[in-house]
Amino acid sequence: MRGPLVVIATHPVQYHAPVYREVQRLGLPVTVVYGSDFSVAGYRDAEFGTTFAWDTDLLSGYTPVFLAREGGGDGAPEALRAGGLRAAVEKACPAAILLTGYGLRFHRAAWRAARQTGCPLLLRGETTDHAVVRSPWKAAARDAWLRRQYAVLGGALYIGHRSRQHYERLGVPRERMTFSPYCVDVRPFRPSERDRAALRGPTRAALRIPEGRVVLLYSGKLSERKGVDLVPEAVAQLPADVRERITVLWLGDGALRGPLEARAEALGLDVRFVGFQPQRALSPYYHAGDALVLPSRRGETWGLVVNEALHHGLPCVTTEQVGSVPDLVVPGETGEVVSADSAPALAYGLSRGLAWWRDDPAVRARCRAQVEPYSVEAAARGVVSAFESALSSQWSTQRALA
Repeated sequence: MRGPLVVIATHPVQYHAPVYREVQRLGLPVTVVYGSDFSVAGYRDAEFGTTFAWDTDLLSGYTPVFLAREGGGDGAPEALRAGGLRAAVEKACPAAILLTGYGLRFHRAAWRAARQTGCPLLLRGETTDHAVVRSPWKAAARDAWLRRQYAVLGGALYIGHRSRQHYERLGVPRERMTFSPYCVDVRPFRPSERDRAALRGPTRAALRIPEGRVVLLYSGKLSERKGVDLVPEAVAQLPADVRERITVLWLGDGALRGPLEARAEALGLDVRFVGFQPQRALSPYYHAGDALVLPSRRGETWGLVVNEALHHGLPCVTTEQVGSVPDLVVPGETGEVVSADSAPALAYGLSRGLAWWRDDPAVRARCRAQVEPYSVEAAARGVVSAFESALSSQWSTQRALA
C-alpha cells in the first residue's frame, strides 16, 4: 500500500493548511510534520507588534505532527530546531516528501532528513530572485547550493510567474515543474457583490467615513520594509481637490503606527487605524475600501493581501517589488504598478488608478476573474499532479535500472 505525502513545514500557516486539506480530500493522504505549534497556540509577532493566534482551523482534514509545542513564544521560525525530524518523517512512512522552503536552518535540516529517506522530493515554497538583494558572491553561493538541491527534486511546484522563472534559471527541466498557485482560502471571507452591498455602508458608518470618500486600504504589518511611510507622503502630493476626498484605512499594526499617526496629523490627512484584525473579520474592511495599497520596498516574495483584495473586487496599487505583480496586477485593469521606495511614483500610481477604478462593478468583476485561477483547489491539484508524476518517474527509472 502506498504511503502518504509527507510535508515538512515550520508551523501551521493559514494560507497552506487549506491546500493540504484539499489534497487529502482529492484522495492523497497528507501528513504534515511541523517544527512548532506557535501559530495555533498563540505567539508574539515582532513585526506586527502584537500577540495573537490564527482564528481559523489549521489542523483538521489531514494529519498534523509536531516536533515541539511552543505556544506563547515569539513566533520566530528562524529559531526553530529540527530535533526528532528524521524519526518523525520515517514514522509517517512517506511515499514522497514535500519541502516548503530552503532559507531557514529548519528548512536545511528538512532537506537533509528528506534526502536520507530515499523518497521522491517535491518543493513548493516562495521561490524567487527579486525579493532580496545579495552581493555577487552571496548570489553565486546561493545559486550553486540551490542547483545541487534542485537536481534531486522529483518535482518543483511553482507558485507563480517569478517562481517559475527562478526554477528555469537554475536548470530545473520544464517536465519536472508543476503550477501550484499561491492562494488564499476564501471560506473565512464574505467576498461577493451581495456581501459588499450588505457590509460596505455599515462599516463605513461605523468608521465615521463621510459619504463620497475614496478609501485607500492598507492591510498588513506597519513596518519600514512594507513602505507604509510612503503612503501619507504620496497622498499629500495629490492635487488638493483629490486629496481632500481620500481616507486612508490602516488595517494592521506594527512599529510605525505612531509615526504614521503623527505624520497624517501633520499633513492634515484623513486616516483610520483599526489595528490587527483576525481573518474572519477582514471582509467588512475590504468592502469599505476602494483600492488596496501595497508599497513594499523589499522582502515581498508574493503579497497574499493582493489575492485577498482582488477576491473582494478591489484593484491594487503595488510596487514592482511585490512578487505577485506579474500574475495578478494588470495596469489599468486590476491595479497599477509603480517603482519602489518613491512617494512621487506612488502618488502617480494613485492618480492613474483614481481615473478608472471608481465604484464600478465591471472593475470588481475583472479583479475577481484575475485571481480566480489562484485558488486552493488549483494549488491542491498541482500538488497531486506533481506527486503522481514524481512517483511515476521514480518507478520508470527503477524499472529501467532493474
